[in-house]
Amino acid sequence: QVQLVESGGGLVQAGGSLRLSCAASGRIFSTYTMAWFRQAPGKEREFVLTNTWSGGTTYYADSVKGRFTISRDNAKNTVYLQMNSLKPEDTAVYYCAARSFRKGTTPLSPGEYNYWGQGTQVTVSA
Repeated sequence: QVQLVESGGGLVQAGGSLRLSCAASGRIFSTYTMAWFRQAPGKEREFVLTNTWSGGTTYYADSVKGRFTISRDNAKNTVYLQMNSLKPEDTAVYYCAARSFRKGTTPLSPGEYNYWGQGTQVTVSA
């Protein structure tokens, strides 16, 4: 069983930056595919980015490419989402997600992930 706990959300002005953290407990963290999704009010949960495994490939949604990055600290079992040049349309609840790494797959939809955090609110003011 994997438990995920996000932190770091808050209110920021457009153009600013935030770093979200996702602390994981349980299994072998470095072998898990870790992802971030977000959900704005009245919208479906959408893919932000995913890192297949520690040292593996990262895939980005077009809307965040060049602005958001993911990093891992395996010693701390923590994954980070660095968000720069934030826009009002980035306002959403951000969720950390995890699943076991499966070679040859790139999970981009919420249904492909087994484990979820509780979410953290990010609000970007104009």
